[in-house]
Amino acid sequence: MAGRRGRGVARLVALAVVLGWLIVGGIAGPYAGKLGEVATNDNASFLPTDAEATKAQDLAGGFVDRQAMPALVVYERTAGITEADRQRVAADAAQFGQVQGVVGPLPPPIPSQDGQALQVVVPIDDSEGEQIGAVVDELRRTAGENRDGLTVDVAGPAGLLADLIEVFNAIDGPLLLVTLVVVLIILLIVYRSPVLWIFPLLAAGMSYALASVFVYLLADADVIKLNGQAQGILTVLVFGAGTDYALLLISRYREELHRHDRPWDAMKTAWRNAAPAIFASGGTVIVSLLCLLLSSLNSNRALGPVAAIGIAATLLVMLTFLPALLLLGGRWAFWPRTPRQDQADPHTEHGIWSRIAGFVARRARVVWLVTAVALAVLTLGLTQLGVTTLGQTDLFTNRTDSVAGQEVITRHYPGGTGSPATIFTTQATAQQVAQVAQGVPGVAAVRPVTQNRAGPPDPSAPPKVVDGRVQLEATLADPPDSDGAERTIRQLREAVHAVPGSESVVGGFTAITVDTSDASTRDRNVIIPVVLVVIAVILALLLRALVAPILLIATVVLSFLATLGLCALIFTYLLDFPGVDASFPLFAFVFLVALGIDYNIFLMSRVREESVKRGTRAGVLAGLTVTGGVITSAGIVLAATFSALAVLPLVVLVELGVAVAVGVLLDTIVVRSLLVPALAYDIGPKIWWPGRLSRPVRTEPDRTGAEVRRAG
Repeated sequence: MAGRRGRGVARLVALAVVLGWLIVGGIAGPYAGKLGEVATNDNASFLPTDAEATKAQDLAGGFVDRQAMPALVVYERTAGITEADRQRVAADAAQFGQVQGVVGPLPPPIPSQDGQALQVVVPIDDSEGEQIGAVVDELRRTAGENRDGLTVDVAGPAGLLADLIEVFNAIDGPLLLVTLVVVLIILLIVYRSPVLWIFPLLAAGMSYALASVFVYLLADADVIKLNGQAQGILTVLVFGAGTDYALLLISRYREELHRHDRPWDAMKTAWRNAAPAIFASGGTVIVSLLCLLLSSLNSNRALGPVAAIGIAATLLVMLTFLPALLLLGGRWAFWPRTPRQDQADPHTEHGIWSRIAGFVARRARVVWLVTAVALAVLTLGLTQLGVTTLGQTDLFTNRTDSVAGQEVITRHYPGGTGSPATIFTTQATAQQVAQVAQGVPGVAAVRPVTQNRAGPPDPSAPPKVVDGRVQLEATLADPPDSDGAERTIRQLREAVHAVPGSESVVGGFTAITVDTSDASTRDRNVIIPVVLVVIAVILALLLRALVAPILLIATVVLSFLATLGLCALIFTYLLDFPGVDASFPLFAFVFLVALGIDYNIFLMSRVREESVKRGTRAGVLAGLTVTGGVITSAGIVLAATFSALAVLPLVVLVELGVAVAVGVLLDTIVVRSLLVPALAYDIGPKIWWPGRLSRPVRTEPDRTGAEVRRAG
């Protein structure tokens, strides 16, 4: 009777928890589809306030009534522009000036020297923010389609931003759908149950909804800056990490159902044993992500809390909502492989992981040496990483209108036409600075900004002076997003800064890219060591040792470098990508190391638990045997969810998705399955130094007279 009453109370508690979470989900659910409303994707808004390009933007505000971002509408006829073409372009330009958000009057169309193209510079109010996309769409509708051999494209910074906004606005639906399908298929394969997959997938969806509420509110209140990249990463991270945590808990719950009659007792034991590892894993990821707050780039600082909120929400849901769902489901949730109370010992089960554990025991030193050398060989691919950086027009995997337009501009004009570098200098040194700038290789032309910007350039017009400063515009010979343009900006800054008393500041589209790249390099050098120290401290506290954390971090760093080396080869020779984004190494490090250490936490926390009972070497083999299947499944799920980023037409997210997928698989299959167990087995008890488990082991009788192992 008491047992039946206890089961009834347990079901009521579980039902109350589930109903409470369903109410939360009903409130939070709509916010998951509204994140795009509070996202911003303007690179300039992510720059540090002390960046030179940011200072230039602030100075530019004094030279115009409204700050503007140029859209470049370019017309091309390879047989030569006709009089009818000129009339059409003039008519289009007049209509462009009437579009809301366009800062008029427009300068006249710029003909190319070869007579095959015309370009209209359309300044768009920069304060429009995300509405710039709508303004560019209206320009494209006004310009119309290609006809009679005359092509028309809208490019420039505004055209590029509009294409990015279009991609990011479409992230929510397709990415979420692909992620759900991927997780569903893998869960069906792992569990081979028509029922069990529902529970982790429902819990992951609840985690995403809960995280979306907090991210939306913080972004709406301008506490954080959310961009499309962080939005896409949040989706795959929550579903991937959530499914990982669910797999670990469910695996331990299934194990305990063999030992307990009541599911409530089995869940209590499973939760008590699995929760510390899940907490440590989630805590490691959260703290690692929060290290991004040390970044000088607002975009990196935004990703840290956004992703950390996702992991925190996932931890909360997976350790409350999921256990309650499993309790309501009972043993039948595992049908047709229903676990029975039979006191089965998972360590004695024969299977592939028992054979792998036996192989590791027989050849421990050879295994870790061979795997370490193999990973070291893969790091040689790093020589191919970062040979070229990813230009703005290289961001897309498909050929967008802005990319096509930039190609036309490059064919017929100096590459920087319509998107010049801006130089702000004192009135007294303006002429000298202009001469110095003109002499920099890669600068095609330099002219001052005059009072009347609408008409054709007038060399005799006096420059406009604001607070004793003059603005110069330097047209670059290379496209504004190219490596050549970035080199020119660096040389231009060095040259004009050397003019005594000039107080020169160089900004513009290319300068923003240069400052973003420099900030990314600084962030990488600062944040990576901090993350490693933080993870080492967490591991030391969890494992109560110093040797084990150092070795685990060393293996994860080796795995990370091997992953980058392998990915460099994949990007260059398989995917034919032109380069990597400046933020890629830092993002790849944070996700690969934080998530990669997860699997070592899952393994080594169980190894430590078993080592207390069996001794270190036997504990290593037992821990590997019992966790091998679930950790490998978790790694496959996480790799598959991040590979869902490949459906997005953005090179930077495809590269990150591929890197995490490759790195996680390398970590679970090679590092966690072979390298770490073999290394731990070979070192033996000393791996727990200076903890109690590193001391000599003695046996003594317990209360029943049986011999048990004790450190002493």
